[in-house]
Amino acid sequence: MSPQNRSRVNCIITGAGGFIGQALASALLEGGHVSKLTLTDVFAPDLPATDSEARADTHCLKADLTSLETCQSLFTPDVNLIYLLHGIMSGAAEANLELGLKVNLDSMRQILDLLRHTNPGVKVVFPSSLAVYGPPATSATKITELDAPVPGSSYGAQKHISETLLDDYSRRGLLDGRICRLPTVTVRPGKPTGAASSFASGIFREPLKGEKSILPVSKDLEIWICSSRTVVKNLIFAADIPKEKYPGSRIVNLPGVTVTIRNMLDALKDVGGDKALQLVEEKRDEATEKIVLSWPTRLDTSRAKMLGFAEDGTLVQTLQEYIEKYGAKIT
Repeated sequence: MSPQNRSRVNCIITGAGGFIGQALASALLEGGHVSKLTLTDVFAPDLPATDSEARADTHCLKADLTSLETCQSLFTPDVNLIYLLHGIMSGAAEANLELGLKVNLDSMRQILDLLRHTNPGVKVVFPSSLAVYGPPATSATKITELDAPVPGSSYGAQKHISETLLDDYSRRGLLDGRICRLPTVTVRPGKPTGAASSFASGIFREPLKGEKSILPVSKDLEIWICSSRTVVKNLIFAADIPKEKYPGSRIVNLPGVTVTIRNMLDALKDVGGDKALQLVEEKRDEATEKIVLSWPTRLDTSRAKMLGFAEDGTLVQTLQEYIEKYGAKIT
């Protein structure tokens, strides 16, 4: 994005109190990508940390996005970039269907319908999930954007419906959507979340702080992951791609890597030693494992590479970067 265009970008991030929202906000501010930034969540998000002294006009607001009145006051005609990060995570959405529908589906449609009337053609970046797919036919099958989603969870179904609606509104020229199907993101700092994949960060984060962590799935289970640094970089890049470059659908499988849980524990040992590894306690949870097993583990990212999205590094690199940024390493 050119500096001239950046100087006029009025951006909203929903769900900005979470780790990805905070990291995305920091990167947008540090890179000078926006002139005004509004961060919303069910609580007033923190002002994101940034290494840069230069700040855009930044506002942190508590907002109930299931309320039409709230959305009308938030999504005004001068907003020209929206990141829709809010949502009920996979495990929590499976446990509470009504809440998942209200937040992950009803609020998304409400926002998209409001935007197509008040901000026609506005750019909307929607982080979707690999959870929209069901398990592949074989473990070697690479899933493409053209494979039919068969979600194995309510969260996946809700994401799939929302991304389909945004894709159709983009086809019709009503909105300018960019739909990014994210891998499981690791390592997320902070506390465990309601996501079924929360353990993928927990088995690194807690042991590196000298705390115990529960591993609820088999060590042989495979998972498609990506570092938070690369995910944030790609979410920013998604907004900069000219819409003419998208080959029909706006849906893109973002780059990631396939690893086993055993691979992840090996990386933990490489970085944190036996002391960290011994803090991981195996305690199988059938509900969590069932959800995770419904996700594909190998995705074809040819479209993402063609568009210029960044690929991820190794697990050890991801852990080293996490330690450098957050200073958590057992001694």
